[in-house]
Amino acid sequence: MNVTIGAKAPAFSLVNTERQKVSLDDFKGQNLVILFFPMAFTSTCTAELCSIRDNIATYEGLNSTVVGISVDSPFTLKQFKTDQNLNFPLLSDFNKEASPAYGAFYEQFMLDLKGVSKRAAFVVDKDGVIRYAEVLEEAKQLPDFEAVKNTLSSLQ
Repeated sequence: MNVTIGAKAPAFSLVNTERQKVSLDDFKGQNLVILFFPMAFTSTCTAELCSIRDNIATYEGLNSTVVGISVDSPFTLKQFKTDQNLNFPLLSDFNKEASPAYGAFYEQFMLDLKGVSKRAAFVVDKDGVIRYAEVLEEAKQLPDFEAVKNTLSSLQ
């Protein structure tokens, strides 16, 4: 499935690093940046999420919350979050439901791994509507974070 700008964001219910269920509805009334990423502990994913960590005040200043989602287990994500001092939630799509729903899913990835999240960025507004969508085919590319911030600014 592909998500389009102006459409309702696909619902999800995932487990965070504290083993608690987190759903899209938990963010109702606030702007949400959803970052799908292929795998914890890889160089590009680490650089991307550490960049968000270092700039979290910018996103908070734009009245938004950021979450990272991958198909890694909640246990792997907890260690990754701890090791990298990440200051925003990481959610496990281990059952591979949210990634395909957002069109951010490799059926086949490198090393013959199957079912891995693509790198992607979405902005969901306070009403649960997609306002920005970027799904990258190349795992080494990063989302256009300036476009994400511009979208958030336009929602103020």
